[in-house]
Amino acid sequence: MRFSERNGYAQVHAVPVIVRREASDELRAVVINAAVDCGMKPDGLRQLLCRLLQKRPDSNNWSEGNVEREVRGLLDAAHWYEVYDFIEMLASCHSLDQERFNQDVNRYFFANGIGWSLDSSGQVVYRGEEGFDRVVTDARETEANHGHTTASRELHEAIMDLSRRPNPDTTGAVQHAMASLECVARDITNQHSLTLGEWVKANRDRIGAPLDKAIESMWGFTSNHGRHLSEGREPSSDDAELIVGFAAALGAYLSKVGKG
Repeated sequence: MRFSERNGYAQVHAVPVIVRREASDELRAVVINAAVDCGMKPDGLRQLLCRLLQKRPDSNNWSEGNVEREVRGLLDAAHWYEVYDFIEMLASCHSLDQERFNQDVNRYFFANGIGWSLDSSGQVVYRGEEGFDRVVTDARETEANHGHTTASRELHEAIMDLSRRPNPDTTGAVQHAMASLECVARDITNQHSLTLGEWVKANRDRIGAPLDKAIESMWGFTSNHGRHLSEGREPSSDDAELIVGFAAALGAYLSKVGKG
């Protein structure tokens, strides 16, 4: 354990997200450094990376130093999204200390405003601002704890769509987020045949103003940008994040209100 970790100086304060669809030269170096620090040998790194990039290892390189230089050169030349693919491969590799590797990579992500995080399953997933992440995480847990497992799963799928590389599936994220909210709404009133728009009309007294209007407005937006998509009307990443956060927060609220 490092001095800073032993003495409580290693707290990482996440900075605002400024990077998502790129991988800097520094990040590429950090990934390799972290893997080596966590017990991965250059030969193992080269084997994984060549498999990912469909490259043949240089047979003239056999010393550890030369092999490591080869690995760094290959990763430097890779597409940005292949860097994150490589991180996932390393995170699932038992030849290194997986817990420490995850911590080191996430420390860099958070401290440098990179909009991804490496989760406990070894997947690089979408990371929004701190408030967004907390809302979605808490909502998934709340829905699952109240028996809304389908709704919780839909929220997970929304995050997976935002996490797709090289381009996020914003339409899919919107669809899954609103499906999650619709599942909770149907469950708490046992009205499983209604769409969310129909549910609002049937339960306007229950949810009250102005929340009913807010749900209807979001439902209308997703009708145009999510469910009934027309050319050039795909939601932006910011739009999709807003809808996912809204659906998560409202789904958690309805879960806590419960049936009645």
